[in-house]
Amino acid sequence: MVYRLIIKSNCILNNLGGMKMQNEYEIKKEICDIGKRIYNRNMVAANDGNISVKLNDNEFLCTPTGVSKGFMTPEYICKVDRDGNVLQANGNFKPSSEIKMHMRVYQERPDVNSVVHAHPVYATSFAIAGIPLTQPIMPEAVIALGCVPIAKYGRPSTMEIPDAVSEYVQYFDAVLLENHGALTYSDSLLNAYLKMESVEFYAQLLYQSRLLGGPKEFTPQQVEDLYEIRRQFGMKGRHPANLCQNFSIMSSTLGSPVRASSL
Repeated sequence: MVYRLIIKSNCILNNLGGMKMQNEYEIKKEICDIGKRIYNRNMVAANDGNISVKLNDNEFLCTPTGVSKGFMTPEYICKVDRDGNVLQANGNFKPSSEIKMHMRVYQERPDVNSVVHAHPVYATSFAIAGIPLTQPIMPEAVIALGCVPIAKYGRPSTMEIPDAVSEYVQYFDAVLLENHGALTYSDSLLNAYLKMESVEFYAQLLYQSRLLGGPKEFTPQQVEDLYEIRRQFGMKGRHPANLCQNFSIMSSTLGSPVRASSL
């Protein structure tokens, strides 16, 4: 018997690397579920934050502006093109005012299928203090994130933020936004969200260990060993094993990249 599979819907990658077929409505439901998660984990307050998913090269789903991410239903979700123009929106819903930032990530990172922006308390506190997450203190953070640099401040809803983020998009999968929040992106919505969880957990551990006298960092060789484990895992994304931007805020080489061996 011959079966013909006609795929009218879109597909995204699941976190195991396989193909997970979803129609747009299912993706909208997943966006709402992730919205509830970031809201319930205090990663956003009120109407903060935004989420997007790439359907194809010219169609993207995104959360609306002026809506709490913890109370969305599928009909809230908007569809835009690569330039951020509205393709579909119900009622008075309008795409997130930060869609320009999302589009810049998709433009510069063809491997990215989802972007999550939130204001997690600890990570955002580091962003406000101007301190990047660069200290190698736990294996999971080194392997999954490496360093999390800070993109310079930009006015919300302007091209200043996309331009600032652009400096790091090619090299990292998570970026702090100065005096603003955090941005993560990956090959699937779930993975983009999980990176946001990892960033916040890393920031919280770093903050609390500093209260206890300061973290005990890995040695350069230990960091190299963890990077090698990442290579062996074949993990997706742009987590370079030899580059750590913004580490210089705690050294004398302000503004220059620092190799992992310098950590």
